[in-house]
Amino acid sequence: MVLKIRLARFGKRNAPFYNIVVAQARTARNSKPLEVLGTYDPIPKPPPSGEGKAIKDIKLDISRAKYWLGVGAQPSEPAWRLLSMIGLLEPKYHGPPQVVEEKAE
Repeated sequence: MVLKIRLARFGKRNAPFYNIVVAQARTARNSKPLEVLGTYDPIPKPPPSGEGKAIKDIKLDISRAKYWLGVGAQPSEPAWRLLSMIGLLEPKYHGPPQVVEEKAE
């Protein structure tokens, strides 16, 4: 049984809202998950003080996320990005490939 940590989309058209869920890898995106770990609102909201950058809201149960990562749940690419923002995973860098030069003897 392969487990994935992924995003399940909710909300209206042009107003997405995501639940961060643990589900079996072969189930549909919005099927019933094993557990809901948190929420992610990708639409930036103005900060309460009115100054500074807009804030995207991420709420996550960190202890449960650590548990599921510990038992082998594989995060999807967007979930990996969110978990790396929080500090649970190392960020993936998708920069240009590095060329390794071999020495001629």
